[in-house]
Amino acid sequence: MGELADRLQRPGSVARALSRVPLPCLQAAEALAALGAPALREDLERLLGTDPAGLDPVLDTLGAHALVWPGPEGELQMAAALRDVWEAPLGLGPGLAELLAGQTSDELRKTATALGLRPGTRKQDRLDAVLAHHRDPGRLRALIDSAPPAALDLLRRRARPEPAFLMFGSVTSDPAERWLLERALLVGRVWSPEPAQVPAEVTRALRGPGWHAPFEPAPAEPPLVPLTTAEVEREASAAASAFIGQAGALLAACAARPPAMLKSGGVGARELARLGKTARCAEPVVRLVLETAHAAGLLACESSALPVTEAYDDWAGREPAERFTALLGAWWPLGLTPSGSRDEDGKVLPAVARGPACAGCRSARRGLVTAAAGLPGSHGVRNPADLGPLVAWHRPFADELPQDDTPFATLIREAELLGVLARGALSPFGAALLHRSDDPEMLHTHARRLLPPSASKARIGGDLTAVAAGTPTGRLSALLDSLADRETQGTASVWRFGPSSLRRALDAGRTPAEIEADLLEISEGPLPQPLLYLITDVARRHGRIRLASAACVIHSDDTALLTEISAHRKLSRLGLRSIAPTVLLCRTALSEALDALRAEGYAPVAEGDDGALRLERPEQPRATQLLPRPREFSRTVAPSPGLAERLLSAPDRDPDPDPERGIPFPSDTEEILAGYAKALNPTDIRQLAHAVHEQEPITIEYVAASGSRTLRTVGALDVDPPYLYAYCHLREDQRVFTLSRIQAVMPV
Repeated sequence: MGELADRLQRPGSVARALSRVPLPCLQAAEALAALGAPALREDLERLLGTDPAGLDPVLDTLGAHALVWPGPEGELQMAAALRDVWEAPLGLGPGLAELLAGQTSDELRKTATALGLRPGTRKQDRLDAVLAHHRDPGRLRALIDSAPPAALDLLRRRARPEPAFLMFGSVTSDPAERWLLERALLVGRVWSPEPAQVPAEVTRALRGPGWHAPFEPAPAEPPLVPLTTAEVEREASAAASAFIGQAGALLAACAARPPAMLKSGGVGARELARLGKTARCAEPVVRLVLETAHAAGLLACESSALPVTEAYDDWAGREPAERFTALLGAWWPLGLTPSGSRDEDGKVLPAVARGPACAGCRSARRGLVTAAAGLPGSHGVRNPADLGPLVAWHRPFADELPQDDTPFATLIREAELLGVLARGALSPFGAALLHRSDDPEMLHTHARRLLPPSASKARIGGDLTAVAAGTPTGRLSALLDSLADRETQGTASVWRFGPSSLRRALDAGRTPAEIEADLLEISEGPLPQPLLYLITDVARRHGRIRLASAACVIHSDDTALLTEISAHRKLSRLGLRSIAPTVLLCRTALSEALDALRAEGYAPVAEGDDGALRLERPEQPRATQLLPRPREFSRTVAPSPGLAERLLSAPDRDPDPDPERGIPFPSDTEEILAGYAKALNPTDIRQLAHAVHEQEPITIEYVAASGSRTLRTVGALDVDPPYLYAYCHLREDQRVFTLSRIQAVMPV
């Protein structure tokens, strides 16, 4: 399934539409490809083991995507490129008609004679007779049953989907193989380097009359529990309110101190932990908020940080419903699963890494919402994890994360955090996402109905806490964040006043009177006496000790001399400030201040760190090691002038390709690689282009999204800028590499 999914994601693939259909459509299309379109509907029903009622909705869906449609005589036609999606549909080889297409008339006569047929003399008549014989299940089964034991054993081994070994060529001295070749149970040429193949009709006959292709017309029904609409809406409202409160706190922390970016891109684990601690959020919530906020334009990636944008100020001032719809709307089309934190090797992934979009992640999200929408009315699943297998049924090519213990566990948890799923059922938010293209305003309508308005007042208690029920307004959050420390957020936000938090406000220049006035404005009642006492006490002790910056200090017992120096016009550039009759602070470094005072005729001296007089002795530098004596030559031989001129005029290497200056690239592939693989030099570009042209394996040094460097030996190269599709020998699977992350190229 993984290799097929990779082929479906290739640009321009007609079969990509299969990634949007449920599992039975994919199974029916594979079965039809195995039959070889055009095929009769009855044959497809017989192969799948179903009836018209089970096949009708599947064919309707395939027809809606222009993949399968009925022909003029009722036969089923399929898209031209659809058959090529599977190399061996249902594990079957090519059909008999395809294998016999290259046979001569005399070879077909011998086959028909061995089968006991009496066709005409025309090649087409002989071909039709052999095909009609093998397409009759009864006659074909009787022929197989009559085979010698050795021939039957050989036929069964050759018909395995993944044989342990492959016999090349037709070994005509083997009587068992000759018997099969003469009766078209194996089709090949004598002494041909190509292996003899088992026709698809023969493989199906070997599997027996009771064998049917896999077909699941309906998903398995998980254990359900009854639910009311009020219960689902209440749970969804609580989850959405908690999420938008956490998002507000987290983005406020980003506004106060933008998260640092890794050199390789993205926000690393250390910054994620810091943000989670500041906003009191778990790591999945931090990742979810950062990814959705970045997609919504509230955060912008810079070279070294992830600051908020001007759009954040507008977002923070809106009502909770509008804030929530902005983030939820950004989550729906994301090309990744935001809270995914581990790669296939178990390494931590950075957040907001801006990697290639994952269509399988979008399919998984749509499959989850579609699966939840298909549950019976007024019911939800008992365990949300039971929705995972339903996602795979609705979207067979949906991507699971390596970190998931159960299918799509991370995605299901995200949907619960956002209120898309509530108590195992689809919430009104999820239904609005599913029908967003038909009714864009449905999501806003449900959000305004289910999310309470923002709270502009807080209840301040005698325990020095401030509690805001619901989602606080941007002004309320900013005020309380500047005066108190946030303890919790969600359906209710709690702040706690303390000496350090109030001292922070006083350091910002606010007076005690201003603090009390601002708190009275947002408080639901009078301010409690313990808080007033705390404000007064912190303000009384604030500023009793003061610190001033200085590069050096000038002090003397002669106060008149210091007064003269501080008033000297030519010494004003030193930035002198009197803090006591005997002390001057200087903003200029000590050495420069000494030179300036001495230039004006004063005789200052410098003190050491311990207050002792610092002596100034001239330094006399000496070499730390002896230099080697120059070599002496008995005679000097001058090179030939002609040779010297040729060596100096010859270039160091071939000139780098530069189309603007008339130096073209040797091939289009090199020019494309040079435009995207910026880290590679011209030699590496040429070596990589050669490997692509010749389909040779090559070793690359690659920087992953997590920042780790690895050496990968890759083959079956296919360049599709900005990516390189290749088979990775280390992972033994197809992989996609970003060309800009390839650092070096080496031969295998």
